[in-house]
Amino acid sequence: MAFPHRQKGWLGLIGLVLALVIVAFMARTLLKEYGLLGGAPEAQAKHAKASGNEAEDAASVTPRDAMARARALQAQVRQDAIDQEKRIDAAIPK
Repeated sequence: MAFPHRQKGWLGLIGLVLALVIVAFMARTLLKEYGLLGGAPEAQAKHAKASGNEAEDAASVTPRDAMARARALQAQVRQDAIDQEKRIDAAIPK
């Protein structure tokens, strides 16, 4: 009767390793979709092929590097803040 009891530890360990492998594959797929892992994201490639409008294609092209995307977003937020400040100043009577 001691033999099945000793095998439960190994079965649990194998189960944990299998779960870890599944999570690793899911994380890899997610990182590819976000463009944080090497290679072109499949979703963006499908979207680029499906759209025929050049304006939409230009708008959907984003840098793969996450830091480059963050810097571009920061620059856009700063520019929007400057534009909004100008609109507010123009709306206030002097």
